[in-house]
This record gives sequence, structure tokens and C-alpha cells, in this order.
Amino acid sequence: MNNTYYKLPINAEALIKSKNHSTCDLSTSIANNIHLIATSYFGECTFDDSYGCSIWNIDFDNLKSTNKLKSLIEESLYDSLKIHEKRLTGLSITVKIKQEELNPNGQNNRIKKRVDIGIKGRIKKIDENFSYVEHFFIGPLSY
Repeated sequence: MNNTYYKLPINAEALIKSKNHSTCDLSTSIANNIHLIATSYFGECTFDDSYGCSIWNIDFDNLKSTNKLKSLIEESLYDSLKIHEKRLTGLSITVKIKQEELNPNGQNNRIKKRVDIGIKGRIKKIDENFSYVEHFFIGPLSY
């Protein structure tokens, strides 16, 4: 079994020309894949329409309640990770959504929804706990 995990961003030219590419450990590789799943919309990867998350579908949805948005994101991430991150078992996903006031470069304040994601599980191959935390803003998506 191949134990080489490449760092992001992938340098396609180096891989094609069989040059060295920066590598990372298993935990970082899993975290990179989770980040890609969370920030990709369904259908973005032409080889697999199921790769991604529904966050993009609700990015500008101001009509759904915070609890409904939270549930949609949790379910979508869970379903995508079960399919596309088979290196983890015992997945537990928590999502928190809150309003946050942003003041970029001293300009006018903007209010955006902040999404905090916490993912816990166990790495099958090495039987160790895994934890991942990320936050980003929606409407539009930024991190």
C-alpha cells in the first residue's frame, strides 16, 4: 500500500514529470481532504459529482433558520466524509453558526455568518484519535 501523502496545493507538473513533491503525514492528508470536501460544491470535480458539500447550496440562503442550516451542513459533511474519507471511522461532526461583525481594513462593518466545524473520528490505519477544526464565513464563502 502506498504511504505517500502529498501536501496541498498539488504541483501537477512535478507529479507528471516524476519530480519530488512535498509530502505530509496521514493526519495532515486527512485534514486536507476534509478541507477540500467542505469547500467544494457538488459537481465541481468532474470525475465524481458526489465529491463536495452542500455549503455552497446554502451560501446565500437567508431564509432558513440557523438550526436548519446547521443540520444541513452536518448531514452533508457526514455523508460526504463517509463516502470520500474512508480512512476515518466513528465520525462525529459538530457545526455551530453565529453572526459575526467584520471590519475589513477599517471600512464599514459587515455582518456575516460564521460556520465553525469540528470533526472527530479515529484513523483506521494507525488506530489513533483524529480531530479537525475549521471555520469560515458564508454569504459568500470565505476562509
